[in-house]
Amino acid sequence: MAAQRLPAEVRFLIHGDEAQIAPELSKQAALKGRCEVRHTDKVIGSDEKPATAVRRGRGASMWNAVESVKAGEAVAAVSCGNTGALMAISRLILRMSVDVERPPLVVPWPGVKGVTTVLDAGANIDCDAERLVEFAIMGEAYHRAAYNIARPTVALMNVGSEEMKGHEEVRQADAILRSGRFDIDYRGFTEGDDLSKNQVDVVVTDGFTGNVALKTAEGTASYIVGELRGALTSTWLAKLGAMLARPALRAFIKKMSPPPAAPFLGLNGLVIKCHGGADARDFDQSIGLAVDLAQSDFASEIERNMTRLSAALAAAPESPVEEPS
Repeated sequence: MAAQRLPAEVRFLIHGDEAQIAPELSKQAALKGRCEVRHTDKVIGSDEKPATAVRRGRGASMWNAVESVKAGEAVAAVSCGNTGALMAISRLILRMSVDVERPPLVVPWPGVKGVTTVLDAGANIDCDAERLVEFAIMGEAYHRAAYNIARPTVALMNVGSEEMKGHEEVRQADAILRSGRFDIDYRGFTEGDDLSKNQVDVVVTDGFTGNVALKTAEGTASYIVGELRGALTSTWLAKLGAMLARPALRAFIKKMSPPPAAPFLGLNGLVIKCHGGADARDFDQSIGLAVDLAQSDFASEIERNMTRLSAALAAAPESPVEEPS
């Protein structure tokens, strides 16, 4: 699917078992002359721990794909494998372009008006003010590149919209972002119930809060879809109604489903994580995202704003916000 709609100069380097891959490639006329297969029968299991994957993963398809980005043979690696292993291997091979513990997980959050970019969704549990500002810089640059939004709006997740609300770290991050030193359209604080309203383009939070919000939303969506299916199959009349409403129901379920892919931000190279249950359409979208990001200037934008952040922190007093009385 991706090969049919992407320019002919986009080529594919596939790492995996050639005996399984080659017969499938032969069925795709659009891929003729555009693919190279690098054989390996070594894989990293979905239940393998990140530390084990790092120690024993050399030569596996996931490892080789990330290595090809470092070597300049590919502009991005796309994988639907073990998330923890992919993150650990990417961090080891590519290294971080910014000083974060782990690449923040980016989640495209569906809402009534489109998609909101949310980060971090679970990689960095404890985050100080500087880390939250870094996430704002990375998320803003990513959203512009991924969704072609000229000037994305950015907000910090908090327990209220008032400036005095929240713990010290989030209030310090708010003060830094309000300083005007960054070319970011910062809108202040936002709350959890605003996520699906798409009031801003990018929502920044620590990995603990982001992961709890994500898991809660996924569980709620699964519950709603399950209850809907149960109600529509409870009687013959309900089944008849479901058949008539099938196109609308499919569109509803698709909107409630998690987005297929997200990049690891802050690496010296592009790595896109596609979810484990991805189908052909999902993988197509993941490849499209990789191409869009590779053709954008988002990595340079992040680097420029990170330089401004360092200067702002060096010039700022030790306590950028006052304790509320």
